[in-house]
Amino acid sequence: MHLKIERKWWVLTAIGTGSFMAALDGSVVNTVLPVIRQSFQSQVAAIEWVVTVYLLVLSGLLLTFGRLGDLRGHKSVYIWGFGIFVLGSALCGAAVSVETLILFRGLQAIGAAMLASNAPAILTGNFPGEQRGQALGMQATMTYLGLTVGPSLGGWLATSLGWRSIFYINVPVGALALTLGLLFIPKQPPAEAKQRFDLAGAFTFLTGLISLLLALNKGAEWGWHSPSILLLFLAAGILLILFIAIERRTDAPMLDLNLFRQPLFSASVAGAILNYICLYTITFLLPFYLIQGRGLNPAQAGLLLTAQPILMAVTAPVSGTLSDRIGSRLPGMVGMAILSLGLFFLSRLAPASPLWLVALGLAIAGTGTGIFISPNNSALMGSAPRPRQGIAAGVLAASRNVGMVLGVGLAGAILTSRLEHSVSATLFEGVSIGLLTASAIALLGMAITATKEKGR
Repeated sequence: MHLKIERKWWVLTAIGTGSFMAALDGSVVNTVLPVIRQSFQSQVAAIEWVVTVYLLVLSGLLLTFGRLGDLRGHKSVYIWGFGIFVLGSALCGAAVSVETLILFRGLQAIGAAMLASNAPAILTGNFPGEQRGQALGMQATMTYLGLTVGPSLGGWLATSLGWRSIFYINVPVGALALTLGLLFIPKQPPAEAKQRFDLAGAFTFLTGLISLLLALNKGAEWGWHSPSILLLFLAAGILLILFIAIERRTDAPMLDLNLFRQPLFSASVAGAILNYICLYTITFLLPFYLIQGRGLNPAQAGLLLTAQPILMAVTAPVSGTLSDRIGSRLPGMVGMAILSLGLFFLSRLAPASPLWLVALGLAIAGTGTGIFISPNNSALMGSAPRPRQGIAAGVLAASRNVGMVLGVGLAGAILTSRLEHSVSATLFEGVSIGLLTASAIALLGMAITATKEKGR
């Protein structure tokens, strides 16, 4: 029994190291994009695809690899994902042009999708139900630590060793996590090994979601009424409707729509999306407030913004452990309420507010998110049967990415429309309206969380 207990914590260590690496990579790359652009002497529109292609490929493949984990075994897909991610990282570091860098970032995203869509399923399978929230909370902590360390580490590496080092650093970290995974993650038989893979569903979901996310991501830049954006929205609508029709008729669907008939699963997915909309509204708007509005340099702004992920990292495992005892409903409601309060507090900041008030608002919002996310993730994973754990993990990861794109798109649209259509409007007013809108969205999330069964 003692060896079994020891092994599950090593499994958590392996998964946590991978989560830290993926989060570190995302936050580091965003930080040093200007340096990469200068190195290749490329246009801003081109260098943005280094981030955009990663987001699109990752989001589009999460459900595919979650389902593949159910059919082929979560460990094998997870381990192969590590290998692809590390290889993609090394190739990114060796890229000779911005075009090859974009190509290798796409390869990196394939590996990241394999990791993200199977990690929660592996944790859920190796921890008993009464410790599921604690395990998922610890995984969230490693993710938030990666987000916290990323900007400062990325700046230091780029300055000291050059921008290529931010990709090469993934090789030793990935090798460590890969070794831990091979040694300690037990090989479990596939949940549904005899079923075929739903290729038609995978293709329509991939192309439909990529069309939708690309339209949301580039809408402000290309123009919301431009033919390209309207065509992308039309294609997304047709493809996603076709995807649902395919899933309803196939015997082995990539996405089991019956999961959404469970109120706990549906409420948890909706709550996750709304939570990430709020989180990435802050991520998008606060740098404008601090750098463009208050005159801070990027290093100063980055240091101040770490108040949020630090509090998320501290509260997530505590809340996850608590939810194992009392259920996810109450912690989820409290977390969303605190997040709404933090967003409202941030929306009231004036052009000359003391910076410690900014840090306080970020800390309140980070505390709310940390309290909410672990119980909600635990409820989502716990409401899915074992043969659907990969699908549930894929839906969970996709909720995060969809919420991110919607949050950035909503915040960007509010800020842009406020500044473009009102002569008297200021940057501070646009930021305030965006954060106030997110505060209302958090209250909606609290209301949806309240619909969960008591104690769940």
